[in-house]
Amino acid sequence: MSAQTTGSRIPRLALVGVFGGLFCGYVGLSAVIPVLPGFVRERYGASDVAVGLVVMATAFTALLVRPVAGHLADRHGHRLVMLAGALIIAVGGVLYFLPLGVAGLVPLRLLLGVGEAALFTAGAVWTVALAPHERRGQLIGLYGVSMWGGISAGTFLGAAMLPLGYGAVWAFSGAAALVGLLLISASPVHARAGRRGEVPGEISDGEVPGGTVSGGDSGGGPSGDGERGTGPAGGGRRGSGHRLLVRPALLPGTALALAAAGYVGLAAFVVLHLRARGIDSGVAVLSCFSAVYAGTRLFIGHLPDRLGPRRVAVWCGIGEAAGLLVVAAAPNLPVALIGSVITGVGFSLLHPSLSLMVMDLADPAEQGAAIGAYTSFWDLGLALWGPLIGAVATGFGYPAVFVAGAACAVAAVAVALRVRRPAVRPATTG
Repeated sequence: MSAQTTGSRIPRLALVGVFGGLFCGYVGLSAVIPVLPGFVRERYGASDVAVGLVVMATAFTALLVRPVAGHLADRHGHRLVMLAGALIIAVGGVLYFLPLGVAGLVPLRLLLGVGEAALFTAGAVWTVALAPHERRGQLIGLYGVSMWGGISAGTFLGAAMLPLGYGAVWAFSGAAALVGLLLISASPVHARAGRRGEVPGEISDGEVPGGTVSGGDSGGGPSGDGERGTGPAGGGRRGSGHRLLVRPALLPGTALALAAAGYVGLAAFVVLHLRARGIDSGVAVLSCFSAVYAGTRLFIGHLPDRLGPRRVAVWCGIGEAAGLLVVAAAPNLPVALIGSVITGVGFSLLHPSLSLMVMDLADPAEQGAAIGAYTSFWDLGLALWGPLIGAVATGFGYPAVFVAGAACAVAAVAVALRVRRPAVRPATTG
């Protein structure tokens, strides 16, 4: 019997712990976001530049630490690294109580970026390790929904608790992360994830014997585009997990960074774009996008598994581009909402599709580092496109923001098509 066919049922209890831990961790991280700017300005008289630095500092360390966190998860266990991330976030909630000043808040926020990177990256690879091969894309999508749900809930709850004082928000931030830590601790280690909850099929010293394909990534079932059902290229070379920026992540990550331009443009400028045309309630477009983003993953998140990640990535990139062009040309709110629906569907499934392309090419011993490197491109995309899209808006007007985002989505499709297909290898028997 092939290794990959062993156990096709989803380990629901384990995933509740992983998804719940991620959700609570992001609630803790996000609860402080709506109150930090006012706190820094009111308590320390900080400038706008200082406020932006404090709020955005986590992105810098998250960008750098994600590949390292993935590598550590491969070597020492997904549970351990995810627990460390939740613990760092919980400690951060306590440290907010100290009179740190701006000079102390920046290092604290940098530390929280380390916690975020560890929590998210280790949980992502743990999810893949627990998932049946034919459900990986769907579960990666649901994992993302847990993160975005935590961000939305945390932001709302943090703002709602502000009348109780900053201390209440700090306490809530630490408590939410502690709940996440408990959920992760209670998550059982499923047989599919290996003895230590690591890469599927991993042996005790953390290395995969040459030629052995791990449980979640060998052999394979039918594929809509002929690219699935294959083992990772290069199959388990010893020591490959030491490469922190692994090659399989480069092209899919570049595609993700390009696709992020449309999201940045929508989040930052759709309200101003519609207001310039005399259209109120532009916030409804963002709300619609978020709802469609989550609903798409809940109801059709299995499509990358069934049809193949390459095919879905291509159509999703085209869909994102088309939706952004509709928003750019929208003469009224209903048309803008239609554009947000199209954009939300396309953008929602693009990330799990590209993730699967990374996992199909990565060696079993370096899948954590691969996912860490891949998700770093999201942080990189946000960091780059923020000022660039702002410059486009300043120089060419708001509609150009969405046209530029559409062009980047088309470029993401072109890059995704350059990702090589994994070599077909015979299923391992045992």
